[in-house]
Formats: sequence, C-alpha cells, structure tokens
Amino acid sequence: MIIKTKANSRLFSKVSTVLLSLTFLAACGENSVSKDANSDINEDRGVRLYVFDCGNLRFESMAIFNLSDDETDIRELIVPCYIIDHPKGTVLWDGGLPSATAAISDWQPDPDNEGIDSKLDKTLADQLRDMALGFSLSQLSYVGFSHIHFDHVGVANEVKGATWLVQRGDYDLVMADGAQLVAFDPTLVSGLRSLPVKVLDNDFDIFGDGKVQIINAPGHTPGHQVLYLELENLGPLILSGDLYHTQINRSEKRVPIINVDVDQTLKSMDKVEKLIAETGAALWIEHDLALFKTLETAPAYYD
Repeated sequence: MIIKTKANSRLFSKVSTVLLSLTFLAACGENSVSKDANSDINEDRGVRLYVFDCGNLRFESMAIFNLSDDETDIRELIVPCYIIDHPKGTVLWDGGLPSATAAISDWQPDPDNEGIDSKLDKTLADQLRDMALGFSLSQLSYVGFSHIHFDHVGVANEVKGATWLVQRGDYDLVMADGAQLVAFDPTLVSGLRSLPVKVLDNDFDIFGDGKVQIINAPGHTPGHQVLYLELENLGPLILSGDLYHTQINRSEKRVPIINVDVDQTLKSMDKVEKLIAETGAALWIEHDLALFKTLETAPAYYD
C-alpha cells in the first residue's frame, strides 16, 4: 500500500484550536496523493520502499531464459532499482543498467551480447537529485545487489561510503582479477573494492529487526541473493533478483541456460517458495515489465 497523507482530525477543547484544525482540513483534505520523503513529519514511521526505473532490455530471442519464442510474446524486460529507507539507515538494492547507457537516447545493441539491446532514459543519480528525496548515491548506509550481472550493478562505481553486502560467491568473483562470468563486466564493479564490505555466507538481517533481510539464493550466479521486506501496510514482500525472469520461469521452474548451477538454482527456488508459503509474502519478479507497469514509482513509496 502506498502511504497517503492524513490530516490531523483531533478536536481540541479550545474553540480557536478547533477553527484552526478545520481550516487545515479544508485546505488539505483528509487524504492526498502519495507523498515524498520531504513531506513526512512522523519520526516513528516504518520502512519505506522506493521503486525506480533503471532501464530496459530487449531480446531477439528468449532462449537464454530457457523459453521458446513461440510460447511467450515477451521480448522486453524492465530493469528496476530500489531504495529501502529504514529508520536506522538506507539500502540500495540493485543498481540497474550502467549509467553511461543514458548517453544514447534510443535502444543500443550490447557489444558483448548479440541479440540484446538496452535503453536507459535517466540515470538513478539524476532521478535522486531531481526528486530531492533526501538521499543520494553518496548518502546510503548499505548497498546490496541481487548479483553482479551488468544490468544489476550499473551504479556500483558511483556509490560512496556505503557498506557493501554480498554473498561470498559473488564477492570472490569481483575481487578476482580477470574473473569470467557471463554478463559480468569487472569494470562496472571495480569501485566496490574500496567500500566497507560485509561478506555473507547465508541469510542476513540487515537492521536486526526482521524487516529487511537478505536471503541467500545462489545458482544464477555463485552469490545470487533475494531481498525479503516486511512493510507495515503492504505486508511481506520478496524482490526476486534473477531467481525468476518471467512468470513461466516461476510456474514451471525453468532455469535459464546462463545460470552457473542448475541444482543450486532449483534449491534456491524451493527455499524462496517455502519462505513465501510460511510468510504469505508477495513476490515481485524484478524484470517483469507487466508487473512493473502496475507499480507506483518514486517519489511515491510503499510502506
């Protein structure tokens, strides 16, 4: 659920205060549109989730996702970024396409992956600046990527000062000179080496209250992870990373041919589906463009 401002309807005993309250209600209304971070005056607020458009990918064929082209008309995927604003700190989850992609106004072919085009209308840094949400890529507490493929770490080198939260499998690849992995560009993550880092070997509760948890889910890459959130109004939510790319991948447990380990992927799918069953969490398939079009993007937020 998206937070909406609520006017204070409490009646005071003094007539002058009543008149003041009624005047305020008449001017503002009891329910207004989704508000941004700067309009909040509640110091006891809960966790907020901001959703950003960080690019699009277009494919000639969906074969790399273990899908035949005659069973789906999907050819375009969304590339989102998320910021989780917790009372104890902020977390960037996934970093979208490389910011340099925005320098070209239309689709551009991927020089390293034939049959894949990419597009980015506005960098995350520019979006944060223009929205004035109160944080930037140099004002984050933590940064976590579901994995280190190029379309998830596009702003990695722009993050300053945050603690990098990463599973050991992906950490080892980033730190290894000349590491080889499909869809991995070491130059996009070189800046992560200078950040404070917490290397994970399993699930991790970021703030210690259960509301923002990293769930270890390897297989797509050696250190793939998903994010579990507990939001007061929306309820429990899981951001999928690339555990799934489409609804078919989920419903039929189709493992993309680019995954590094099929068995690990299937075990991770089972683990996350069990968590969903236990918590009643919704699952957002991050690359699902149809789903993304139904979401409210920043400066609106979910709580």
